[in-house]
Amino acid sequence: MMRKKRRSSVEKGEGATTTTKAKRSRNAGRQPKEAVPEETHQSVFGAFVREAGVALRSDGTSNEIAVDQVVFQKRIQQQLQKSPRYPAILQEFITGLETYIENPDRFRSCLLPCLPQLSDGDSSSVSSFQESLLRMLLGIETLQTFIINTLLEKLPEFMLEGTADGGPSIPRMIINQLKWLDRVVDTKELSEKLMEVVSVAPVDVQRDVITSLPEILEDSQHNDIARQLNSLLQENTQLTVPVLDALSSLNLTSSLLSEVREAVMATLAAVQLEDLPVVVKFILHSVSASDAYEVVCSLRKKLELEQCVLPPVLQASQSRMKNKGAAAKSASEPAAGSSQDSVTLILDCIKSAVRFQKTISEAWLKAIESVDEEEDHKVLDLLVLFILHSTNANQSRRGAERVLKLKVRTGLLPEALLQKAFRDYSQVMRGYFPSILALAQSLLRSPDPCVVPFGGRMYRHSFTAFDSYCQQEVVGSLVTHVCSGVGGEVDMALDLLCALVEEKPSEMALYAVFVKGILDYMDNLTPQQIRKLFHLLSKLAFGQQQQGSHIQDDMHIVIRKQLSSTVPKYKRIGIIGAVMIVGSMGALRPKGKESQNGSLSQETLRQVTAMLELVKSSSDSSPEAAALYYDELANLMWSSALDPQVQEMVGMSVLDDFQDDFVVDLGPDITGSFPLPARVMYNLDEEESQGCIAINLLPLLAKETQNKGEQQTKKPQKQVSPLCLSPFFRLLRLCEEKRHQGDLDEIDALLGCPLILTNMDVVEKVESLSKTEREFLCSLLFHTINWFREVVNAFCRQKETEMKMKVMTRLQNITYLQTLLDRALAGTPGYVPPVSSFDGESPDGIALSFTVPANKTKKDGAGRKRKAPGKNSLEGTSQSEEATEADETQQEQPEKEKEKEARPGVSLTAYRPFFRELDLEALGVLQCGLLSRSLLDSELHTKVREDVLLGPGELVFLLEDMLHKLEFSLTAAPARRAPFLKAKADKSVGFSHLQQRSTEDITSYCIQLLPALCTHLENCHNHFQALLSENNGVVDGPATDVQEHQFMSSGYQLLLQVLNTTFSWSGFSQPGQRNLLKKALGVLAGRLKEGGPELTLEQLVKHSFEYLLNFRSTMPSLGAALCLSQLLSTVSEKGGNPADYREQTAFLARHFLSQVWVTASGEKERGSKFNEALHTLLSIYLEHVDDVLKAVEEIAGKGIPELLNASKEESAASWPTLNRQTFLVFYKVMMAELEKAARKIPAGKMSDNSEAQSEKLLTWNLAVRDFHILVNLVKVFDSRPVLNVCLKYGRLFLESFLKLGMPLLDFSFKKHKEDVQSLLKTFQLSTRQLHHMCGHSKIHQDTSLTNHVPGLKKSLELFVYRVKAMLMLNNCQEAFWMGNLKNRNLKGEEILSQRSQGSDDDDDGEEENQGLPPQREESEDEDRDSDSEGIPRNKRNKNMDENESTDDSE
Repeated sequence: MMRKKRRSSVEKGEGATTTTKAKRSRNAGRQPKEAVPEETHQSVFGAFVREAGVALRSDGTSNEIAVDQVVFQKRIQQQLQKSPRYPAILQEFITGLETYIENPDRFRSCLLPCLPQLSDGDSSSVSSFQESLLRMLLGIETLQTFIINTLLEKLPEFMLEGTADGGPSIPRMIINQLKWLDRVVDTKELSEKLMEVVSVAPVDVQRDVITSLPEILEDSQHNDIARQLNSLLQENTQLTVPVLDALSSLNLTSSLLSEVREAVMATLAAVQLEDLPVVVKFILHSVSASDAYEVVCSLRKKLELEQCVLPPVLQASQSRMKNKGAAAKSASEPAAGSSQDSVTLILDCIKSAVRFQKTISEAWLKAIESVDEEEDHKVLDLLVLFILHSTNANQSRRGAERVLKLKVRTGLLPEALLQKAFRDYSQVMRGYFPSILALAQSLLRSPDPCVVPFGGRMYRHSFTAFDSYCQQEVVGSLVTHVCSGVGGEVDMALDLLCALVEEKPSEMALYAVFVKGILDYMDNLTPQQIRKLFHLLSKLAFGQQQQGSHIQDDMHIVIRKQLSSTVPKYKRIGIIGAVMIVGSMGALRPKGKESQNGSLSQETLRQVTAMLELVKSSSDSSPEAAALYYDELANLMWSSALDPQVQEMVGMSVLDDFQDDFVVDLGPDITGSFPLPARVMYNLDEEESQGCIAINLLPLLAKETQNKGEQQTKKPQKQVSPLCLSPFFRLLRLCEEKRHQGDLDEIDALLGCPLILTNMDVVEKVESLSKTEREFLCSLLFHTINWFREVVNAFCRQKETEMKMKVMTRLQNITYLQTLLDRALAGTPGYVPPVSSFDGESPDGIALSFTVPANKTKKDGAGRKRKAPGKNSLEGTSQSEEATEADETQQEQPEKEKEKEARPGVSLTAYRPFFRELDLEALGVLQCGLLSRSLLDSELHTKVREDVLLGPGELVFLLEDMLHKLEFSLTAAPARRAPFLKAKADKSVGFSHLQQRSTEDITSYCIQLLPALCTHLENCHNHFQALLSENNGVVDGPATDVQEHQFMSSGYQLLLQVLNTTFSWSGFSQPGQRNLLKKALGVLAGRLKEGGPELTLEQLVKHSFEYLLNFRSTMPSLGAALCLSQLLSTVSEKGGNPADYREQTAFLARHFLSQVWVTASGEKERGSKFNEALHTLLSIYLEHVDDVLKAVEEIAGKGIPELLNASKEESAASWPTLNRQTFLVFYKVMMAELEKAARKIPAGKMSDNSEAQSEKLLTWNLAVRDFHILVNLVKVFDSRPVLNVCLKYGRLFLESFLKLGMPLLDFSFKKHKEDVQSLLKTFQLSTRQLHHMCGHSKIHQDTSLTNHVPGLKKSLELFVYRVKAMLMLNNCQEAFWMGNLKNRNLKGEEILSQRSQGSDDDDDGEEENQGLPPQREESEDEDRDSDSEGIPRNKRNKNMDENESTDDSE
């Protein structure tokens, strides 16, 4: 029935015109008989048909039928069969038919559907639709073959005729007669004849025949016809579409389908563009689950979308060049559009296949993921990922996102490919815009810094390539990112908005209102982000084109509102915003903008001046606000190109104001009453002492202190605060640099000029001062140090020797003053220093969050060692300086001697936010040579001065600052993402200038300094080598200067940390930074091997590793040794095979662990920092060693027994770093690494052969033996921390054993019964000890220990049942016996209190004894506690009381 119905619908379509006419005429009440001429043809055919109920027409219109078609067919069949001339009558009938249809009009009538004949208005006996006469005759099986032959013979007559009258074509009508027949008598012959027709027919007829084949032929002929169509496809590409259309409808065997598909795939390159979608659709819809991946890979390789798009575009451009006229242009444009349409259709085919076939979507993902070369990726890959994301068929969205991130992270999807996709396929990409936007959002939110920029580029290209709706969505999405408050996401989104404003100002101006909305969310933004926000808003509103001028008034309102706020936070925002607006209004214009000479108009200049005046007047009353204004204006001067008129105006006013506010002429004496006596200090221009200038610091500070109490009663007014001294000088210096192209001659007197301070002897008697005087002294020291830091920033790039010498002296002043400040702070508890960074939290906020470090006594060398990476402090600089520094700072000898005594001090690390930030360029001073005491002893001071050498104290000072900078900017960005509450503000204090540089710039600058750092590294190495040779290999010999040793040791370690932090930068893994990495490694490699041809990355890593390895012999402390090990590990990961370096790294770590570490004063190193370094170094050793289990056994089985036999203070002979103080460190690392190693043992499988099982069993035997040794050590070292480690890692090890070890025992028990029994026996001893530790924890009610007990007890109970299950699996359950185990403490004594409570504990022991019945040595009752120690050797018991688990969990 279904086939019948479908046939009717097909034919109804073909004869639509005629049928409709028939219906219309019937409804209009046509007279039935009048218009029908009487049939005169008296042949058999005519007579039979008329008698059966059909009235024939000869004018080309439809015949009429008076009965139902089934009745008609039945009557014809009966007439033929009842005829005495049967079967000859059949031939007569056909001859009559042939004669009748020789007339084309009659033939057409026979092809058209018959019309129902109305009789007296009653048509109930005839259905509304009837088949054509020929089709009804085809339904009679005896006539079918004859009529088919007749029809196919008539076909060539009409092949070349068109359908001029608009009616259906005769060939198509003939073919339609053959479709959907109820039965085909001779289907094979029919298929052969049809293919003969195809071989001679024109293309149109060929297409009609081929597409109709599935509807004509029966299934039995499908395979044969498919083979013929396949060969036809190879010969004639014009028939590609109909052939594939037919093939996709045929019912083929899988092997034939595969064969056809391969043939089609082979012709892919030759297929015409408009046919390509059909080919792709056929290929994808003909795959099975088994060959989906292979087919998709092949299709992906052969489908070249570039060939679809580029040729038309090239043709279009060529035609435009040849014909400049409009006609040529209009003709060429559709070509490009149609090619994009073809690509769209191809992608729709892929989309359809992906949506309905799970295997196809998985195959595409797998195919794209398997591409491992950058150049092998195509635009198609990106487009398919977008398709998979948009359809989300079978959760492919997550897969597409994962693959995209993976490809971007590994650098296999370059920006060029993305650019090409947006450039050449913008029309296609537009259809997938929602997916592109969603993926860009996901990438931008990713915690992985490698993929974030790619998401940004997707946003950028979407904005550039798509229409205004998409642009609006992009801006809206970026604004959402900015308002999220997540650090990295906000930064990237703001950077993108800034870039779009630069590139497309007119388009962005349309969406300025969206961007302005961010102003409501500024509470969550950092100062640097607020700068970017105001930069892009002011660029839109006040830029050269002023496209966004409609938001100017809003900007002015916001700025004025913020500036007039009394809340410091909002005033800060106002100042930052106003300065950014000044930057946009006063920016340097290109020639021809606004005026002929390219300078600003007078009106704009007036607005700039007014804005600056407004900010100045708003910040006059608050020193913090004024200082921020100076800092922001200085940043603007440094980062922007301002109009010369603006520069000159700002520069002149700054110079005058600075001289008026802070500089005084020196008279014979200083008048005024101050908390401390005034004195001129630190003058470097002795010869110009007459009439020279000085910085008026102490009088200004005294005045400010005095005014603080009067502020509440007086109206706010302009104050000259020493707080503004350093920011104001920074602004002055940058203005001078801009105005005079880097020349600072106008202000070079400030480098050497003195300051009005007090006699620093007062620090010696700080305890005798009042609280106010002490705080005044500390503030004075902070301001002085900050002044010198800004002076170093200003003059560090000067080339003259005299200037460099003065800069070096100022560095020595800083390091010396820090020792004085150290002492002063120690005597001034509760003191909060003056703020030096003004764009972070408000001063009150910093003061509240600031905790003053507790006083402490300076320790000897053991306590002064540097921390592991990331834990740096300024302790190294809080020592007093050496002789040279003391001379340079004009301090008397007695002070220097006093400073050498051990006195109370504080760590200045906690005070770092209160020091002014050193510029990155100040680190350039590191390029000077290193001054050591040995050089001073053998050379004259004048020689030293000429060479401008860096002292060890200054080296440590600069390296600590460099390390802080690198750790802030280069260590993984995700670590700084999404901070909780206000943590982010604290971390960025003191890095506001650094934040305005990109990490690439910072890394490049560090790499420029690498040769100097290597030189210092070699100098430190040579220093310690010389020291060892002088002292005959002893570190603490008589020739050792303790203080110099400390400085050089700190410097050595800092240099290694700086190198490690630089090489650890995650950006090196990005494709664009490969050259930077090669350059950096080239510096290290070049120290060892000069010149040579261009080396590969692997060779550079090899030479760098060898170079760094040379420093191993002179490590002064364990901290430095750890830094070297980490640096070697980092470098080895940068290229080649890291496994090649594992052995060397492990050997080096073992060498350091086997070394006695002594301080310069002769004591052994100890303390928390030493333990931290030891922990990390031991972890490095066990991670890199070949066999962790053997290494753990060596330490636990050899080193610890040596320790037990040694006296209390002695170390183990084979492991000198292992003593009673460091035992916990060794124990914790061994337990952790043992558990990690157990997790890596492959799980046992049923399919493993005997050899593999033996190997895994052996490994588990080793692991369990190590575990047993470590657990048993608790009997000797029973301190709480050791117990804690044992309980924690004991549970983890037990869980690993249950998960990975027990399946192995299940399969191995029968073949390796002895080994399994031995392993479980050893393990039972360990679990028994763990059980005793649980009892001990509960008796002592120690929460830190009892927290681990429930989880451990659960695992112990699981272990019991798991062993029982293993024995049952191996038909050995009778060997398992369970009893109760007594609760005991660590010493094995029974815990009696538990008996009275009736809470018996559980522990583990199993019985395996295949084939033997369980033997009871003791008569035991289940209710009676018993110990399982009396069980025979061939039995092991699992003892457990189920009630215990409830007790343990309490």
